[in-house]
Amino acid sequence: MIATSIDAYRRKYAYGEDYGTSYFKYGPIAEEPKVIENRGFFIPEGTIVLKVVGITKRLVVGEEVAEYLGSKEEAAKYLVYPMRDGIVGKEDTRAWEVIKEITRYGLETTKPESEDFEGFYITAGISAGAPTYMYEKLFDIHAELDAELGAVKAFTIIPQPLAVAIAQKKLTCTVVESGHGNTQITPISKYPLRDAIVSLNRGGAEADAITAEILKDSGYGDLAGEEKFVRIVKENIGLIPRDLDEAIKKAKENPERFRAKFKVPGTLIEVDLGENSWMRFLIGEIIFNPEHEIFQSYYSRGMPRPKATVRGDERISGTISLGEAIHLAISKTSFELQSKLYSEIILSGGNFAWQVPPELADMACDAATKVKIQMESKGLDVHVELTADPVYSVWKGCIVYSLALPDEYVWDWRRMEGWFKRGIHY
Repeated sequence: MIATSIDAYRRKYAYGEDYGTSYFKYGPIAEEPKVIENRGFFIPEGTIVLKVVGITKRLVVGEEVAEYLGSKEEAAKYLVYPMRDGIVGKEDTRAWEVIKEITRYGLETTKPESEDFEGFYITAGISAGAPTYMYEKLFDIHAELDAELGAVKAFTIIPQPLAVAIAQKKLTCTVVESGHGNTQITPISKYPLRDAIVSLNRGGAEADAITAEILKDSGYGDLAGEEKFVRIVKENIGLIPRDLDEAIKKAKENPERFRAKFKVPGTLIEVDLGENSWMRFLIGEIIFNPEHEIFQSYYSRGMPRPKATVRGDERISGTISLGEAIHLAISKTSFELQSKLYSEIILSGGNFAWQVPPELADMACDAATKVKIQMESKGLDVHVELTADPVYSVWKGCIVYSLALPDEYVWDWRRMEGWFKRGIHY
């Protein structure tokens, strides 16, 4: 192929993969990616009924998972979410099986029948704090899948925050990418400044945890153990408070105005927090300031406290406020660069996609406003923006990178960039 035909081919077959803790976003160029949950169900051995009807597979991913879920105890035992805090353990065999299977699922369901198709140019986005072995494992998985499917012409990996910056076309900025498992604060000056990255072991999972406690306190303990149910409730009743103490005060004075009530579609299940509706503000606050004194009672009774991040000799508290963590990350960069990093703070990730009911806008706010309030309390004048599509920003950046990375640029372990290519590496 000559250079122009390579460009034309990639415009047709560029492909993105965003390995989020909760969801896997994937697919070739389109308005939006395809999405499945980042989980897999291992079918119990010895299930005779399944064998009778001809089902021999061991692992199920995608929408089909819901068809195999049985009791809550069985789901807890056989349902695997491979990524916790954005990382897969090196020796976690079942987790890596799930990662391979969701990757296969993506390729099998999007692989075209076109005669000119020789494989996708794939860019994968993973946590900025991912260890080297995760790169190695993903290279191996894609090489193995190419041998089976002929669907991977070239493959590369970039940190999720860089993908966001690329999608926003801003390469001097601070990206705060928050998903289900972790929050990555990444100063970027043409490329992530690795020594300045602050990774917090908290994200949507912490909002889920406080939601589960609220459900228990409100009489829904029988449902609080089902992760997907808790997540749906969180997304529909949770609010970010402008000021938590003031929001709680107002909600207790007028509970009907702030009432949190939600009926689960397709079921008869209805959640109504009633007099506890002020608690809906805790769901949003725990992302931004889990150190607030109101959370101490929840930690003392068993709700996990966000784990500290240890990097070399540095230990960052898991409950540090998000504003303080952003300041910490930027303070690690050259003072000449800091003003530019403060002037472009970009928020991305599903954990920032919070709605604000118009009638409660005096007490609730969106994620960008909350971060600006926290930074202003430190005397910092900042510009904060939420990406137009926070859930899909990483995937979109991966697509752009698949199109832009020169075809002749092969993977370099020192720079951690380039193509891992068929015919060269596998």
